[in-house]
Amino acid sequence: MIGSGMGSLTAACLLAKEGKKVGVLEQNWLAGGCTSSYWRKGFVFESGATTLVGLDDDMPLKHLLEEIGIDLQAVELALPMQVHTQNGKIINRYKDLAQWITEAENTFGKKNQREFWEFCYRVSKFVWETSLKQTAFPPTNFSDLLFCAKNVNLKQLRYGGYSFFSMKWLLKKYDLLENKPFVDFVNEQLLITAQNHLSEVNVLFGATALCYTNYGNYYVNGGLINLVNPLVDFLKKNQSDVFLRHTVEKISHENGMYVLKVRQKGKDEQIFTAPILISGIPINNTVELFESDLKKDFEGNIMESKQLNSAFQMGIGFRKTKSFDCIHHQIHLQEPLPEIGAASIFLSLNHSEDHSRCDTPNTMVGSISTHVRNPKEKMTFDKEKVENAIIDTLERHGFLKKEDIIYQHSSTPTAWEKWTRRKHGFVGGYPQYMHIKPWQMIGSRLDGQGAYLCGDTTYPGQGIPGVVLSGIIAYQKIKRDRKL
Repeated sequence: MIGSGMGSLTAACLLAKEGKKVGVLEQNWLAGGCTSSYWRKGFVFESGATTLVGLDDDMPLKHLLEEIGIDLQAVELALPMQVHTQNGKIINRYKDLAQWITEAENTFGKKNQREFWEFCYRVSKFVWETSLKQTAFPPTNFSDLLFCAKNVNLKQLRYGGYSFFSMKWLLKKYDLLENKPFVDFVNEQLLITAQNHLSEVNVLFGATALCYTNYGNYYVNGGLINLVNPLVDFLKKNQSDVFLRHTVEKISHENGMYVLKVRQKGKDEQIFTAPILISGIPINNTVELFESDLKKDFEGNIMESKQLNSAFQMGIGFRKTKSFDCIHHQIHLQEPLPEIGAASIFLSLNHSEDHSRCDTPNTMVGSISTHVRNPKEKMTFDKEKVENAIIDTLERHGFLKKEDIIYQHSSTPTAWEKWTRRKHGFVGGYPQYMHIKPWQMIGSRLDGQGAYLCGDTTYPGQGIPGVVLSGIIAYQKIKRDRKL
């Protein structure tokens, strides 16, 4: 197993439950990849993901935790998110659908808001109900096709057709495309969930992405490392292990075994062998590890920097001067951020009852992130300008005062590339594009011999629920291929 992100850990835990001995090789000093947390200068910051969904019925994360018997100590948020518009209005993204529709109507006008959101919610329910039933998707061999056909129903055929239509089409269908405040809102919400805007995101993925606040949103005390650690502990209790500071440098396939040349930090090269290999790192990085010309097999499927997003991230520790009813905030900016041109930022605060993320009483921690498009062209820039613009924004919206900041640090795409080893430092997975239909997304099988792929560059893509599902799909395909 290469990498210890949520996709890898999911597949590893499910295989370990079957009695298989699994070794997870992680180049970093912490497990979890982009779903993790780290301590710095008296504060615990999230390394990437800050929102946790997936614990409702029919969702992949709940399925995983139930399969391996983990009772995650998570706190459900009363209010999943607030969106701060350019004109200063605060939109509460309520979980309850009726309550949210009333909020949307009050914000954007009553015209077709109810019809739009009820439709999106029906689509999202369908997507989650189907996700764990079609684990051979996307099909890459005849066996997959048979499995998909066996589990298909009329509802899947009816809703599946929406993958041919964009979210822009859907807004036009409900006569909402001329409602500019609503279009701006949808675009920025899609960017943090599907990594793209409404003209490029299909209705199946887009409607589901927009409705993630209508499901349980949770917080884990101490940070998301405490979602990762129980999975690592499960592996260790089941004759498996996670090897930290172990970087895979080259992979070959010899006599039915995968041979991995691995460099442990500060030590000589080691050799690991396995009959089955799962890569949980991006396909961009994976193909470069293989001595065989695996890259050629995925020619045309691998996205380049101009199609991808990295992130500018800030971590701020500050004195607490007020309490907040909501911990997740998307702030739409009056002017794009200097240097990178982002139109919004996303702020996550520690829960008011979680005192484990700050060493000093009456202090808080904030994790801020925003998109950097085409990171190869923006690996470095004047990050102080971006920091100042973000802090000015947070102060203007009443989250903190500059004089109350105790510690701050920031990360450019260069730092992301160093931290995660992801090419160009891209994060958030492969964005959705209309010319790539769900069945055309990269599947789990890498070489047709025993190498598999999971993570956010394979189907279904972004977010903790999507990445966990990719690990479940890889596990299920291994089971069917190997008759485990």
